[in-house]
Amino acid sequence: MNYISIYFYLFVGILLVVYYILPKRYRWFVLLAGSMVFYYRLSEKGFKMFVVTILLSYSMGYLLDYMHNTGKSMIKCRIALAGCLAIIALPLIVTKEGDFVLQSLLHGRTYSWIVPVGLSFYTLQIVSYLVDVSRGKVRAQKNLGKYALFVSFFPQIIQGPIPRYEQMNPQLFEGHSFKEESFLKGVQMIVWGFFLKLMIADKASIVVNTIFLGWEAYRGGYVLVAGILYSIQLYADFLSCLCLAKGVAELFDIHLGENFQQPYMSRSIKEFWGRWHISLSSWLKDYIYIPLGGNRKGRWRKYIHLIITFSISGMWHGAGYKYIFWGLMHAFYQVCGELTRNSRDKIFCWLGIGTEGRIREYIRCISTCFFVMLAWVIFRAGSLRIGLSMLYSMVTVYNPWIFFDDSLLTLGLSWKEWGVLLVSVWLLYKVEHIQRVCCVREKILRQPRVIRWGIYLGAVAVIMIFGTYGYGFDASDFIYGGF
Repeated sequence: MNYISIYFYLFVGILLVVYYILPKRYRWFVLLAGSMVFYYRLSEKGFKMFVVTILLSYSMGYLLDYMHNTGKSMIKCRIALAGCLAIIALPLIVTKEGDFVLQSLLHGRTYSWIVPVGLSFYTLQIVSYLVDVSRGKVRAQKNLGKYALFVSFFPQIIQGPIPRYEQMNPQLFEGHSFKEESFLKGVQMIVWGFFLKLMIADKASIVVNTIFLGWEAYRGGYVLVAGILYSIQLYADFLSCLCLAKGVAELFDIHLGENFQQPYMSRSIKEFWGRWHISLSSWLKDYIYIPLGGNRKGRWRKYIHLIITFSISGMWHGAGYKYIFWGLMHAFYQVCGELTRNSRDKIFCWLGIGTEGRIREYIRCISTCFFVMLAWVIFRAGSLRIGLSMLYSMVTVYNPWIFFDDSLLTLGLSWKEWGVLLVSVWLLYKVEHIQRVCCVREKILRQPRVIRWGIYLGAVAVIMIFGTYGYGFDASDFIYGGF
């Protein structure tokens, strides 16, 4: 049962009916029961570990709250917090990095770890909760059921966004009245999520998989095509899951935080990380970068802190040298960006391009996307060696004719499917461009009911006709769900 299965939406429909029938003070029980059932169906083998983690972290929060509010010394509080964080992070570290350490570093045999679904996400969620309780930023949740709901809330458990306790309290627990506007906004988000997944991400994945899995045969320009399409696929896939999560939550009038703000329109790598996976970026900033010292201890210490932070980001995404290298690439980009800022300003000035001119903005945006794309090639490749080999071939193998003959039609998509993909990507771009001026969802809601529902039904019909699914098709899992 995943976010694009009919069983999931039958499940959500039943929860909605029960939720709005019960008195408000009992409605959070429906969300808790639904979240536990959803998680059990999704990860039966990891369910026991998930429940144990909830019980342990609940007790830890209670302990840390008691120590902070009874005047215990700062040293004792920090030691207790460190111990709690070590225990909570241990399953993630072992399952994420265990095989890599055993096989690559110790040359031992690997194990079949039981990995609970969403482990990477709910671990960071619990860590932020424990740290905030220890700091006195929030009070520990005394109700075990409500705490369990905070950790397990089913729309966001698979791949975020990573919520903070103060963001979700009291949204999850107070009970909401039915609001047509909120409900329809949720429906809009769900339809948009299906569009992104079936019209863009899953279509692009066909070409991406063909090239990356057959990388020895596809060199030069093919790597550029794969890098661009994977950048689009990853964005559409991740945004799709987040839209579905936000949409389902809004059916209950619960609002999850924003996790994307048009990251491919960024003019620097630093800006990109302020727009991409915002909940993870802010988590790394608040709980890794700033505690290390941030930019308060001089330029070079700042760069060291950036390198450490992005190395941890890479390891969080996966085990292996390629993920660490991918993280270090982004740290390197930011360091080089700051060190070369004056030189780049002089070059632009020499070329006669103004500081705030549109041409310079386009150049910065395109160059940022290009460097991000290079890092995505490493991220997607089967190994660091393969990724570097693909990037090397991109600049050493000359085959521009593939863009003008029928070569791209041999990668799994017919010319009609290429047309659907390109039109869908253009539509995504136009919607995001409009979003910079006004809210598309609000604009649709202001239309007469006939036009509004015509848009909804038309969008569903287009997705059903042109989406990548059908006989023999099994919709791929969401990419970030694997992290």
